[in-house]
Amino acid sequence: MDYAASILSHLPIARRGAGLKSLLSRLSYLPPSQLDIVVDAYEFGAQAHEGQRRYSGEPYITHPVAVAGILADLHLDYQSIAAALMHDVIEDTPMAKEQIEARFGAEIAGIVDGVSKLDRLSFDSRTEAQVESFRKMMLAMVEDIRVILLKLADRLHNMQTLYALPADKQHRIARETLEIYAPIANRLGVYSLKTELESLGFQFAHPYRFRVLDKAVRKARGNQRQLVRKISDRLAGALNEADIENQVHGRQKNLYSIYRKMMEKRRSLSEIADVFGFRIIVQSPGDCYRALGIAHKLYKPVPGRFKDFIAIPRVNGYESLHTTLLGPGGIPIEVQIRTERMNRVAESGIAAHWQYKATDKQIIPPQVRAREWLASISEMQSAANSEEFMEHVKVNLFPDNVYVFTPKGAILRLPRGATCVDFAYTVHTDVGNRCVAAKIDRRLVPLRTTIKNGQTVEIITAKSANPDPRWVNFVVTAKARYSIRQFLKNLQHDEARELGRRLLNQSLRDAGSSLRRTSRRRMQTVLSDFSMADSGELFEKIGLGERLAPLVAKILLQTPPADGDTASASPITIAGTESLVVRYARCCRPIPGDAVMGYLSAGRGIIVHRNVCGNLSEFRKQPDKWVAVNWEKHIDREFSAEILVEVSNKPGVLAEIAASIADSGSNIEQVSVDERSEEDYADITILMLVRDRVHLASVIRRIRSMPVVKKITRTCA
Repeated sequence: MDYAASILSHLPIARRGAGLKSLLSRLSYLPPSQLDIVVDAYEFGAQAHEGQRRYSGEPYITHPVAVAGILADLHLDYQSIAAALMHDVIEDTPMAKEQIEARFGAEIAGIVDGVSKLDRLSFDSRTEAQVESFRKMMLAMVEDIRVILLKLADRLHNMQTLYALPADKQHRIARETLEIYAPIANRLGVYSLKTELESLGFQFAHPYRFRVLDKAVRKARGNQRQLVRKISDRLAGALNEADIENQVHGRQKNLYSIYRKMMEKRRSLSEIADVFGFRIIVQSPGDCYRALGIAHKLYKPVPGRFKDFIAIPRVNGYESLHTTLLGPGGIPIEVQIRTERMNRVAESGIAAHWQYKATDKQIIPPQVRAREWLASISEMQSAANSEEFMEHVKVNLFPDNVYVFTPKGAILRLPRGATCVDFAYTVHTDVGNRCVAAKIDRRLVPLRTTIKNGQTVEIITAKSANPDPRWVNFVVTAKARYSIRQFLKNLQHDEARELGRRLLNQSLRDAGSSLRRTSRRRMQTVLSDFSMADSGELFEKIGLGERLAPLVAKILLQTPPADGDTASASPITIAGTESLVVRYARCCRPIPGDAVMGYLSAGRGIIVHRNVCGNLSEFRKQPDKWVAVNWEKHIDREFSAEILVEVSNKPGVLAEIAASIADSGSNIEQVSVDERSEEDYADITILMLVRDRVHLASVIRRIRSMPVVKKITRTCA
């Protein structure tokens, strides 16, 4: 009698069912002392779930046992198996984490807690609860990768029994599996879980498409079974003749991968060539390349379809040679060539670390890749909200497709569509924040240029440079998008504080005082009344329009604010550089030299309008939010101005006007033409960049002198 059978014989009969015997037989790789802990965890979980049943009608404990069995097939350690047997205890029973920790230790309790959902917390919506639950799980995974492996096994068994749920729940859970959990399994290289998650997800998310495609593929497989055997035998024979020890396996490709290829390339099943593939397992990397040469001798390779994932592994640590050959009758066949170790990693990914750590001293590639990804997730812990965090994880779930070189020859992996800015942030956040230009293969290119495979990218930086807010519109990596947003948020805080300080100081000066003359004790009293931590927070609130500077000044001076008090009569000077807390109204587009006024908009800062703007009639109903503003004398930047030009509708008139504007030293941002059907005229609206009112006047004079122009006006609401 083996040790597992001995354990079962000592258990009460009532506790021997629910798949425990099968589980113990799959745990033969564990020593007896660890099996004792697994059985103890089983008894703890079975007792906690006593009387509970699943939707399928089975005792609830069958689910934890099945999840543990999936992890046992991956040869995970006993802590993972024990945690699997108790993974729903915190969520679905009165048991607390502390009880698990007291009996099984902090390590096992931590894994169980990482998988548990946040159902006991209150959220504004179900979506927010799901996102926050996923956020917690991912951050727990940063501490212990076994959390996500357990969650993947949990999701797989739930998918295997999804038939017991209503159709709407089936569809929702299946889509979530395809969008999140299967890509995570792929990212961690656990191909065995990824394949089954995709197949089951496809089956329940798109049941009709699944049935049609499954039937078509089964039919194709029946017709090609003999061909697959013939090709396998020929490959194996040629390798044996070359004294290369080998295993050749013909296989059907994952149904979901066939479906995705059909959707992405917009092709029918008959046009998807590599429905069947062949895997050649050899003894060493050198044998892989020798086998590749033999395969290319037997069948002609398809140009451009060879990939060397041994020299440059995939982001999840996957290593293999891929080639597409023209088989008998010109049928394309896909061939993968790898070693035994590469095959283990391809099937188990990060889980191979636990399975082979006792015998294989070589570092498992998925460990390195997974830790790189986890490090990037750890950087996102300070994300402003759960949605932002989720966006980062989703963007980075899919395998990288572009490999580029730094000037020193290092290889960086980037997602398809990545730009030079993405590359800069991949190198380092500071490099991204300070980048001003880029070179691809020694040629200067715009920062938004998309990077292609094999290119060498060099980033040019400047100490005084800052991220451009427009970069967010074209970057594709989550790190770049997050870093840009974080910088702009910090910049807005700094600008708001500086503007608020100036506004408050100006209001105090109008009352015969200043910030310097205000006592610290008085300032602290006011901050305490406002429930604010420091004066910086107060300045920020004023700068963003959430507090009115004149009223705060009166409180600081202990003068009760009178009804109808307005903003200070003394104007605040604007320089045009306060990009995030001083904005220029699009309705009237003010430029230096215009008579202007400011309107305090809560959360946005000061909105500057021209005095002739038609929208001011609404703002006059709130005089306490007016701010007197003046332009600084010398402003070195351009502003948008809009003009309406009435012209004779003749060929080439738009080109003439554009040339005239360019000759005046102005750039056109946008043009729209409105032709009048009943008259031989057209109205051209032009949005252009000018330095100030004098510059605009010179542009208008030049355009007005053109014979084709009948009338020109500057637009305003």
